[in-house]
Amino acid sequence: MAKIVVVHGVGQEFLGPAQMHRDLVPALQDGVRLAGGPLLEPSDVVCAFYGDLYFKEGTRSTDLPPWDETDVQNGVEEELLMAWWEHAARVDPDVPSPDEAHTRGLIGFGASRLLRFEKVRAALDALAGSRFFSKVSDRSLIFALKQVRRYLTEQDLRLASRARLADEVRDDTRVLVAHSLGSVVAYEALCAHPEWPVTDLVTLGSPLGLQGVVFNRLQPTPTNGVGAWPGRVQHWTNIADPSDIVAVVNRLSFRFGERVRDEQIENGIQMHDLVRYLSAPKTGAAVARSVQ
Repeated sequence: MAKIVVVHGVGQEFLGPAQMHRDLVPALQDGVRLAGGPLLEPSDVVCAFYGDLYFKEGTRSTDLPPWDETDVQNGVEEELLMAWWEHAARVDPDVPSPDEAHTRGLIGFGASRLLRFEKVRAALDALAGSRFFSKVSDRSLIFALKQVRRYLTEQDLRLASRARLADEVRDDTRVLVAHSLGSVVAYEALCAHPEWPVTDLVTLGSPLGLQGVVFNRLQPTPTNGVGAWPGRVQHWTNIADPSDIVAVVNRLSFRFGERVRDEQIENGIQMHDLVRYLSAPKTGAAVARSVQ
């Protein structure tokens, strides 16, 4: 029985619930302690794991295909890649803007005459110069794009991911702490299960507010530009580093209403890192409120 369920995002697929519990619980304990909250016991926290669903059943291969720009699919994958590039250019001085002169020749003036993969290649190259993606290979970055696309477009995978979370929710569960794509999983699961006893949702580095790519594809579908409220949640705290390239949108109250409390933190060069988000005092304060 656990009061708190942590839901991971992309980049954790080669781990498992036990490994995540070992690494993430101390970070959350520190965040709560720094916020002046109660001492969390390891048994207070459980990690909902769905990363293995992205592989064939019974396999955990780390040998990703040698993907390149020609493997980025039109639609969700390309749209998300471009959103990351545009945001990276705003927050990272080492990333050229898609509209700058030396890239305009590639994807600006002659866009109608260029093959689509040339634009994708320019985006991959630009992100390779960013602080966050500088040590990430093309194939790993493209794998992240494909994970998001698959969740949003493959209903069986979507439901299976939400079912993994449902398996961890118990009568005493009060808080869901959800990171990155995991915040989409948690949000949709809460909307689908209004009977859950969860009173607090804490989203970290969430892409939920990214209109078009994510927001408009949510289940349930937003109405008149406003997303549904997640189940019986009483407090929703959204925490984001403004430089978080993956989250892109760092305020969710614009999309889900003023009841969402938006908080900002700085995670340094690892702006999207889950451990840094969990150990932040603002995360600890949001969690401590419901487990006092």
